[in-house]
Amino acid sequence: MIIDAYGKVGIGTMTPVEGYRLTVAGKITGKELKIQQVSGWADYVFFPSYQLRSLAEVEAHIKEKGHLPEVPSADEIQKNEGYELGAMDATLLKKIEELTLYAIQMEKEIKSLKSESASLKEENHELKDNILSRLEKLEKHSAKKH
Repeated sequence: MIIDAYGKVGIGTMTPVEGYRLTVAGKITGKELKIQQVSGWADYVFFPSYQLRSLAEVEAHIKEKGHLPEVPSADEIQKNEGYELGAMDATLLKKIEELTLYAIQMEKEIKSLKSESASLKEENHELKDNILSRLEKLEKHSAKKH
């Protein structure tokens, strides 16, 4: 373990990573980790002004780039030698909130389709009854003529 002249700590390494106060070359375990001062928390996803991408746009992005929009690709994570935990938590929360909005939209569409289906079934039943009634009248009329 080292502590350099600038107060940077290295555990399992003699060279702390530039820009970080603590560098650990190895696994870390603990009971709790608190990430402070994460900016851009995703509650804004639920604001009326938020423009949720269509699922078609998301699908096109996935087909073109091989990962979700705004989520770093595996190559980017490797190139950057990792990711910032707080920022990634905020990004993943945003995706969860977007999924929640998609689920709400789909539930509304399903309810609407069920209602429409019930109306069409009722209309179909009424038309069928009307046709059968008219057919019965035609048969009676035809039987009277013969």
